[in-house]
Amino acid sequence: MALKDPLHVVVLMGGWANEREVSLMSGAGIADALEMNGHRVTQVDMDRDVAQRIAEAKPDVVFNALHGVPGEDGSVQGMLDLMGIPYTHSGLATSVIAIDKQLTKQALTPHGIPMPGGRIVPCEELHARDPLPRPYVLKPVNEGSSVGVAIITEDSNVGNPIARSAKGPWQEFDKLLAEPFIKGRELTTAVIDGASGAKALGVTELIIESGFYDYEHKYTEGRTQHVCPAKVPPTIAALCEDYALKAHKVLGCHGTSRTDFRWDEELGEEGLFVLETNTQPGMTPLSLVPEQARAADIGYAELVELIVMEALRVHADKLKQREDAHG
Repeated sequence: MALKDPLHVVVLMGGWANEREVSLMSGAGIADALEMNGHRVTQVDMDRDVAQRIAEAKPDVVFNALHGVPGEDGSVQGMLDLMGIPYTHSGLATSVIAIDKQLTKQALTPHGIPMPGGRIVPCEELHARDPLPRPYVLKPVNEGSSVGVAIITEDSNVGNPIARSAKGPWQEFDKLLAEPFIKGRELTTAVIDGASGAKALGVTELIIESGFYDYEHKYTEGRTQHVCPAKVPPTIAALCEDYALKAHKVLGCHGTSRTDFRWDEELGEEGLFVLETNTQPGMTPLSLVPEQARAADIGYAELVELIVMEALRVHADKLKQREDAHG
């Protein structure tokens, strides 16, 4: 379903974040799909000269396939806003909030979206005392793909309190978000924008062979089983879709997003919690959004095209708002 007029699309990928390799895989698939749809593609591996390289390419739109900082924290979005170039996925303000797990809680919980409690903890404090009763979760405030997440249990081989010599995210970050551990099942729901507005694509359950859904499980084939659609009660599936769609709208996401959940089925509906909303989900062969799109009869190339169309629509709306503001 190519657009009427072929576009010149820069696919921005790679970069220097922890998720570089995932971004390169996403970008390669996106570039292939765009070319299949009849567009001209320039692939740009993010570096310090990225603004100059994009300006020289003179694209009609940038497909932002970056993951992590600075691709989804608002930095690249602000740069492209200043350059006046349309780009895919969420804008500056949304990106700043959504990549910060604490800001996301502050934005979503007033709207009735249940999220775990918790607080920001200086890592120095972890070596003196546990911030929460065990088991609890420690995670970086602004990393994606479960990078740097640790679950601290009574049996954890890290000491009590956590030893300075123990391997973990406290050796990489100055502060971490501590949350109560929610037992149960891993669920996720993608949302995509289309001509008729945003819609949730369904619910996938992630069944992990051991441990939890960390970076390795996400991007190593065979480490995680995806059950799509998830075998959960209709009320839970409906709640997942409702919360994901609400999060997408409250945060102001565009293009696509993916909201991740933990569900303690012993507690029924009260046991469902949103963990985070990802504004730039992966587009690799193992990624969840393309998988849910396929289950909704949306092929990969069509998914990519829908994201590009939303980028152009958002940019056109921005231009109109500026014109209206200046009378």
